[in-house]
Amino acid sequence: MKQFGLNMENYQKLARQAAAEGCVLLENRNHALPLEKEERIAVYGRIAFTYYKSGLGSGGLVNTGKVDGILDALKKENLNLDEKLEEIYRSWIEKHPFDEGEGWGKVPWSQEEMPVTEEMLACGEKADAALIVIGRTAGEDQDNTDAPGGYRLTKEEEQLIQQVCQRNRRSIVVLNTGNIMDMSWVERYHPQAVLYVWQGGQEGGHAAADVLMGKVNPSGRLTDTIAKKISDYPSDSCFGSETENVYQEDIYVGYRYFETFAKEKVQYPFGYGLSYTTFSIEGKLISRIREKNGEIKIRLEARVTNTGECAGREVLQCYAQVPQGKLGNPLRRLVYFFKTEKLQPGESVSKMIEITGYDLASYDDGGVTGNRSAYVLEQGTYRFYIGSDVRSAAYAGECHLEAQVAEQLQEAMAPVSVFQRMKPEKEKDGYQLTWEEVPVRTVDQEERRRKERPEGLKITGDQGWKLIDVLDGKITLDAFTAQLSEEDLTAIFRGEGMCSPKVTAGTAAAFGGVTEHLQELGIPAACCADGPSGIRMDCGTRAFSLPNGTALGCTFDEKLVEELYTMVGQEIRLNKIDSLLGPGINIHRHPLNGRNFEYISEDPYLTGKIAAAQVRGMAKHQIAGTIKHFCANNQETARSRANSVVSERALREIYLKGFEIAVKEGGAWSVMTTYGPVNGVWTAGSYDLCTTILRKEWGFSGIVMTDWWAMANYEGMTADKTMRAPMAAAQNDIFMVTSDAKASMEEDDMQKQLECGWLTCGELQRNAENILGFLLRSPALLHMNGRICQEELDAMNRKEDGDVLASDLKNLDEEENGSILISGDLLHPKSGNADVFGIHLKKKGSYRIHMKLRSDLGGLAQIPVTVYCNNTLKTMVSVQGSEGGWLEIDRNLDVLMAGNHYIKFYYGGNGLEFETIRIYLEEEHD
Repeated sequence: MKQFGLNMENYQKLARQAAAEGCVLLENRNHALPLEKEERIAVYGRIAFTYYKSGLGSGGLVNTGKVDGILDALKKENLNLDEKLEEIYRSWIEKHPFDEGEGWGKVPWSQEEMPVTEEMLACGEKADAALIVIGRTAGEDQDNTDAPGGYRLTKEEEQLIQQVCQRNRRSIVVLNTGNIMDMSWVERYHPQAVLYVWQGGQEGGHAAADVLMGKVNPSGRLTDTIAKKISDYPSDSCFGSETENVYQEDIYVGYRYFETFAKEKVQYPFGYGLSYTTFSIEGKLISRIREKNGEIKIRLEARVTNTGECAGREVLQCYAQVPQGKLGNPLRRLVYFFKTEKLQPGESVSKMIEITGYDLASYDDGGVTGNRSAYVLEQGTYRFYIGSDVRSAAYAGECHLEAQVAEQLQEAMAPVSVFQRMKPEKEKDGYQLTWEEVPVRTVDQEERRRKERPEGLKITGDQGWKLIDVLDGKITLDAFTAQLSEEDLTAIFRGEGMCSPKVTAGTAAAFGGVTEHLQELGIPAACCADGPSGIRMDCGTRAFSLPNGTALGCTFDEKLVEELYTMVGQEIRLNKIDSLLGPGINIHRHPLNGRNFEYISEDPYLTGKIAAAQVRGMAKHQIAGTIKHFCANNQETARSRANSVVSERALREIYLKGFEIAVKEGGAWSVMTTYGPVNGVWTAGSYDLCTTILRKEWGFSGIVMTDWWAMANYEGMTADKTMRAPMAAAQNDIFMVTSDAKASMEEDDMQKQLECGWLTCGELQRNAENILGFLLRSPALLHMNGRICQEELDAMNRKEDGDVLASDLKNLDEEENGSILISGDLLHPKSGNADVFGIHLKKKGSYRIHMKLRSDLGGLAQIPVTVYCNNTLKTMVSVQGSEGGWLEIDRNLDVLMAGNHYIKFYYGGNGLEFETIRIYLEEEHD
């Protein structure tokens, strides 16, 4: 790591560029955009005043500084904005404040919009252009709804767009959303321009202004197909069930479905986006080569020319049409993309494209080609199309290939029950949708696990070796691991959090050296923090808020994303964090998934490439990106219970493919499984997922962790929180999370299954070596052993001043028994708030704090409270939802001197109610 000081100016510049280049221009009639400085602009919509920088939940709750909204950003560019209209909105918003909801999973997807008045419309009539900003949040543990204020516009939003478009013929709609929403209103009201700006992080408002003003020529392209109505999506009838969702569309997700079966249902195709200039793209097939090892390589050449009047960037996209054969295939499959540098008018760039046979192969999960459980190239004609989106891509050539096995694998994760899946059948003018029976499981994964169990190392006990000795080459990892007792092996399986005191304050978890004895062996406690939209630190520490996954995907720019995440890796390291829990790379199977804002695309190839770029960037500073959620986390409703029933082919070609690319090309060395089951097996305990596919087939050598408080099951049984032995057996190395690793050993079935031999010591040693291997690559081991230079240490210690002013204090009196009681009436537990109290202690001693609180939220909610004394972090409490029941929590405050102090409570989320907080003397000191 050569550079230690974080260059915030460069960081902001890269984030702003990424947010701007992710903006997608869908309409621009009569050159409505860009705006000119001398023009008079009327800005409508309350979200113009309150920008959605990200969605919510673990993937979005980044504590950052002031975030400028779109109106703020435009004002800083000195545009001629209608001040009267702004004042009308500000006056209304004062009486209709922003609704932040009740916390985790209960945040409204939209805000109340101001009803349009004649006075407001008159402002727009006088303006050269009218700008209408519409916004939507998103969030964990909640799905969007096909309802006004969710996927669709509210009545007030419709009226606003309709009436402004009628009164101003240059109306521009800006969509500040996490993912796509219903766009049918475009055909009803005909705005002159429509621009998706997504959720661009803390620089997103300025990025939107850059595009609106033409400082940045829009070059973002859709990562999802926008259909005319939500029922047009093939997954719609099998989405949202709380028990079971059958993936009957199979591999025909997004454009794969629409381009094959339903072109007429598309409003905006995958890969689509406009520019302020125009481009021509020409492509042709150059050669087909068979290497000595039998591998097929196909080369094409493409040329992109700026044919317009201003500079801009274009996204070159290459699609393949593979033969229908016996398997059946979509008519288009993205196999390559490339974003040009900025091209001046008349300037051209050429690009050589190389596609391998594996890129074109299809997975045979039933043996219809004679090669079951293999990626195969069926005999026939392979056609290639090159252009700027899936629909406009033009024919670039074709070649004939003989039948070939691209990779022979083994059956894994197949469904256990028969269902029908889509398949094309050729008709005169296209392809008809037909159905076929899905192949079911023939392999017992438990029997496979027993056959493949590793031999155990003979436990030697503590020989005096430390983990750093492995790094220094003094001993082997096996020799070190043999020192670990059975208790050590059971403990290292457990992560601690949220907000473990063993690692950086406010972060998601500690793992590795989570007990005193493990630390005596020189095993550090590594730290991971929620992401992927930046570092979530619930203690109130500020971090940089990044563009969301959809926005980054829409850049189609691997180089830019990698450069941005190199900065992210540096920021993470300077906060003594070892892994960011991201990127999130599940597939946009359906537009209503609440976490689509974190994820990248409906396409697995694009998803994998962008994710690999993020992982590579962070790794430059020895930071692991934890790719999640592995796999098929495609809805939030009943995410811990709803069984995803998916064919093995769809899993491998769609839902696992992005993870495969992130591992093989990005070098990912940390993975998080999901909460729920796939084909009856909860992923946290799926041997075929965590071992057969991830490790044996893809060559993954890192760690696998569960999602927080996840469950597992023994196949045929319903998952339970006590079933953790299946996780360890599956090679899901770390259970996340416990409040105390050692104390939690009595909570589950690990010891019982070890004693009866169902789980072996060898399996735990294997998992421990995965964790130790991670630690040997991480900064945590260097920190523990003082192997960081002073320059890096100084950079870590440069923190913002967090002093509290005397005017902030509420002074409290001591009770007769020496305790200080804080009534819940004095507390304001709202996300981002802090309560500060002045206290006077009469005695020096060990003090404790006792909180009585509750939350109406469910058990997976995470609501953090951080307690400071005199600006020093004392403790953190991460409260899980109690569904209305009162909780009592007691924590140590350490030794406090007699005299005046202040206590600060920082709230990292909404949804808490306090009855009392009591600070009391546990033991008096001389």
